[in-house]
Amino acid sequence: MPRLLKARPVRPGDCIAVAAPGFTVDAARLEAGAARLRGAGFRVCWRPDLLAQQGYLAGSDERRATELMQWVEDADVAAILCARGGYGAHRIIARLDAARVRRARKPLIGFSDVTTLLLWQLRAAGLVGFHGPMFDRDAGPSELELEQLVRALAGEALPPLTGHARRGGRAEGRLLGGSLTLVAASLGTPWEIDTRGAILALEEIGEKPYSLDRDLSHLAAAGKLDAALGFAVGSLLGCEDPKRARPTADEVVLEILGRYEKPLVTGLPFGHEEPNLIWPVGVRAALDGERGELVSLEAGVSRR
Repeated sequence: MPRLLKARPVRPGDCIAVAAPGFTVDAARLEAGAARLRGAGFRVCWRPDLLAQQGYLAGSDERRATELMQWVEDADVAAILCARGGYGAHRIIARLDAARVRRARKPLIGFSDVTTLLLWQLRAAGLVGFHGPMFDRDAGPSELELEQLVRALAGEALPPLTGHARRGGRAEGRLLGGSLTLVAASLGTPWEIDTRGAILALEEIGEKPYSLDRDLSHLAAAGKLDAALGFAVGSLLGCEDPKRARPTADEVVLEILGRYEKPLVTGLPFGHEEPNLIWPVGVRAALDGERGELVSLEAGVSRR
């Protein structure tokens, strides 16, 4: 991985470009989300073909990759926010230029399927990104989500994320992760997650408990859980099995991650439930297993 580089700060008045690297975009949600950003003082732009559709994807692989790189190169654009996740990022990685991404130093914001882009950007370009809200709800980002997004992009300190303390201890390390499915799917790729000296943050939606078990066991077999310093678990929305009441998603997480003598906090406010609070990917953070807190120790942007 190249030497870690932080993005440039973004402030009200700057332009945030919206990209669609995965599933098709809902026009009403796009407008609602853009209105929220404009209300916070940002200018917002997107390409006329943002609403393109090719099957379940927002247009062809070429369109989606070209769109992302266009915003990387556009001097008027200060940050790139992904409209939604779903699926599609894996298909465009080979079309992206890591050197240009690093040179541009623009914050990339998103979660879910965007986990792939954030992990790729960190490994290939050495650039910090942001796991944060997108335009995946009818009303757009909430007031709290938007407030903390503004603070994060300006380089201001973020308050701790508070969840449920499940195993004690304290760890400090790089904060990495995202969607459990996409973290596991990174194994064997050029953007494979490197959990050495890291706090591993995970969330998921719509996966049955046995699927969570499979992905966590896959990470364990690959040595990724042994290498991590601690585990920060966000929302596990809709992760139930109508055929089997037990074990629950929470019980699976506790069984597998609880085997390690490392701090474990669950129920943190990030992922597919509201609030989905922003955190920088790749910077140092502290996880307190006694207090149930995760706090970023550095900003995700740099003024230099």
